[in-house]
Amino acid sequence: MPVPFLLLVAAALLFLAMAAVWVVAVRIRNAGIVDIAWSANFSLLAILYAGLGPGFLPRRLLIGGMTLLWSLRLAGYLYQRVMGHHPTEDGRYLQLRREWAPHANRRFFWFFQAQAGLNLLLGAPLLLACANPAPRIHALEWAGLLVWAIALAGETAADRQLDTFRRDPANRGKTCRAGLWRYSRHPNYFFEWLVWVAYFVFALASPWGWATVVCPALMLYFLFRVTGIPMTEEQALKSRGDDYREYQRTTSAFFPWPPRA
Repeated sequence: MPVPFLLLVAAALLFLAMAAVWVVAVRIRNAGIVDIAWSANFSLLAILYAGLGPGFLPRRLLIGGMTLLWSLRLAGYLYQRVMGHHPTEDGRYLQLRREWAPHANRRFFWFFQAQAGLNLLLGAPLLLACANPAPRIHALEWAGLLVWAIALAGETAADRQLDTFRRDPANRGKTCRAGLWRYSRHPNYFFEWLVWVAYFVFALASPWGWATVVCPALMLYFLFRVTGIPMTEEQALKSRGDDYREYQRTTSAFFPWPPRA
């Protein structure tokens, strides 16, 4: 299938998917499910691009499988986290609901659609790789696979370490410093960003792949300036106070690094 048509089909699918998720969010009054949908949407793109892309089939299967596995893992983890706290809505979305009242539902619709647009943009490395007709897997693509494997393992480990810490009632009101959390205040975000670095490295072997540097750059911007670290740390300071301030003083915000004395 030609790339422009693939892109149009993908845009229509994402629009419809996020519209359906918005309807559910309004009914259950929990906008947090947009995080689950955003992650799961990459599975749709992986199936669409890898299944119908005009590129070399082994490459399509490789990058499609990488994207599908990462997407399903993250969506499943977020489902457990979001629905495990339902009907309580995540603090980020409660704040937006208050700021956007009395038109919160209408604004959330366009917020959900903006997430669909972000899916489409961040899916560029996948699309370019699935359109690449070169009849062999390039060294850059193997390098991208290696970085992706490290990133997926790190993100999975960070999520499990945090879940284990939170399940212990003795840790209520305390800050997790176990495992990877000793070296970074947000190791899950760091390895999530590294996933996008991996997709960029993989796409470098395809025509125009260099342009997908915007994907890890944009993800880094969102994590540092928009919905990632700022909102998460604001909530942590409210709930954990001085314990979290000490954690901020001694521990790297993002890149894993030995803690300061």
